[in-house]
Amino acid sequence: MSTTICQVMGFLVSSLGVGGSIMATAMDTWSTQDLYDNPVTAVFQYQGLWRSCVRQSSGFTECRPYFTILGLPAMFQAVRALMIVGIVLGILGLLVCIFALKCIRIGSMEDTAKANMTLTSGIMFIVAGLCAITGVSVFANMLVTNFWMSTTNMYQGMQNVQNRYTFGSALFVGWVAGGLALVGGIMMCLACKGLIPEESRYKAVSYNASGRNISYRTGPYKGYEADPKTRKGVGYEEAPRSEDGRRPYPSKYDYV
Repeated sequence: MSTTICQVMGFLVSSLGVGGSIMATAMDTWSTQDLYDNPVTAVFQYQGLWRSCVRQSSGFTECRPYFTILGLPAMFQAVRALMIVGIVLGILGLLVCIFALKCIRIGSMEDTAKANMTLTSGIMFIVAGLCAITGVSVFANMLVTNFWMSTTNMYQGMQNVQNRYTFGSALFVGWVAGGLALVGGIMMCLACKGLIPEESRYKAVSYNASGRNISYRTGPYKGYEADPKTRKGVGYEEAPRSEDGRRPYPSKYDYV
């Protein structure tokens, strides 16, 4: 029962993580304009992975997608790639995990196959979580670097060079989603141990011959002679014996 609970909880937690990664990737608030020095402004800017938006004080919002790929920074494109890879691995892990659930029986699937599928989905969830956390962290590092560069330029008298951007809500969603996917993958890997069947122990089995037991005895000459009691059967006729117990002529059951 504990194995099933761990597997189901891992599936649910990983599902939340994958869903959060998709949501974070689609959000436009990866970076927002810093309003610390200018709290009252007519234009508020924020950016995402796919487009940049401008919101005016009147409530009108205009978003413009990035029409170029080669013109974007290399680190920015790396963040895109990490998030996409994490989402793809997470979705594949969910598909594999659905068929690996112990509470779902499909045909004559053995527990060993379910254990392997559970381990595979767990590894996928772990990698997906690491991709999400890494991508968000790289983007956050870019923001921190640009923020302090903009701050330095402001103190040098170049206030209108560029706006400062700070962390947006999408970064926190991505961190939480990556952590959930990572925890769910660990739970799936732990559930895999409980699904592996224990090694069967084989006991020694004694086999008896189907035929009648044959006893052997030694004689004054080399060879053997079967017990007369066990060799009587259909069509057997014992030759007459003399007074001293010997047959007058050899029988077909005498072996020399």
